[in-house]
Amino acid sequence: MAEIFGRNWTRRELLARVGHMDQLAGIRASTAGDGTARGGRLFDVTTGSGLSFRVLADRALDITSCSYRGTPLAWNSPSGEVHPSYYEAAGMGWLRSFPGGLVTTCGLDQFGAPSFDAGEDFGIHGRLSNLPAEQVSHRAEWRGDEYQLEIRGRVRQARLFGENLVLERCITTRLGSNRILLEDTVCNEGFEPQPHMLLYHCNLGFPLVSEETRLAFEAETTLPRDADAEPGLAAWHRFQAPTTGYREQVFRHVAKADEKGMVAVTVHNPGLEFDLVIRYPKAALPHLFQWKMMGQGAYVLGIEPANSSGIGGRAAARESGDLPQLEPGESRKYQLLFDIVERR
Repeated sequence: MAEIFGRNWTRRELLARVGHMDQLAGIRASTAGDGTARGGRLFDVTTGSGLSFRVLADRALDITSCSYRGTPLAWNSPSGEVHPSYYEAAGMGWLRSFPGGLVTTCGLDQFGAPSFDAGEDFGIHGRLSNLPAEQVSHRAEWRGDEYQLEIRGRVRQARLFGENLVLERCITTRLGSNRILLEDTVCNEGFEPQPHMLLYHCNLGFPLVSEETRLAFEAETTLPRDADAEPGLAAWHRFQAPTTGYREQVFRHVAKADEKGMVAVTVHNPGLEFDLVIRYPKAALPHLFQWKMMGQGAYVLGIEPANSSGIGGRAAARESGDLPQLEPGESRKYQLLFDIVERR
């Protein structure tokens, strides 16, 4: 049954009260018409609980804006929702089309710092988030007494004499839900083993992130990425007001999983009536990076589960012996659950 407006409802009961289910929840498809976002396919999703979010079909079906009962959860970068035709692959050029948002997916064969590996240059965080999805579909339909909302598509990163990697993505939620489930399958459709690096760049911002916010999860180890992060090691879980001249701090965590193998990362702001919890299976994403950026305008907390420790880029991952590979025809599955938990 659908739980909404303080009680449970059957399909029949709700259909008797509305002319169209879009009155309560749904998916609206549109196309951006202005600026550097122009031409991009958009899906705006509402669940009726107060949860709403946007999916960009031409940006690997990543999720940008997200809010709950009018409170924004995600940080938006200065560039906004840039169409992938403006992508700059070299060096740090990825930052010119980085929208921030709830999820920007980094990969499929490189994430982290720009890198030179096996005779090739790789830009920061790879190509995936600037690739359009194909075979895109969306549906809102009754399944028994549950009204399900679903977006699907495939994203191919391929070239002649190179990789042929395909990501299949499904994003689901339902009427009355406070949850977004993102499920990915990555397959090597080529005929040679292929390096495969994947990181989910989850970007949270004001007012969820403020001076009062605390980050909570069980960690086996926590290490600073570099000298800039070392002074903040004791306070990695606490935050501050926007600060002039702040230099980003990145921490490497090995998080503990529960008895079901899941990691739960909680973002708690006592000034709000809910927490955001990000859950994922540790076996698939054994590494967790935290991006703490408390600058003016760049005021963001990044939660970044990954399948490799190689935040220094592909060459660093190879050198450390932690460059994941996909054999020909091999697939791997990944999952992220965004759960808004009300405190009552």
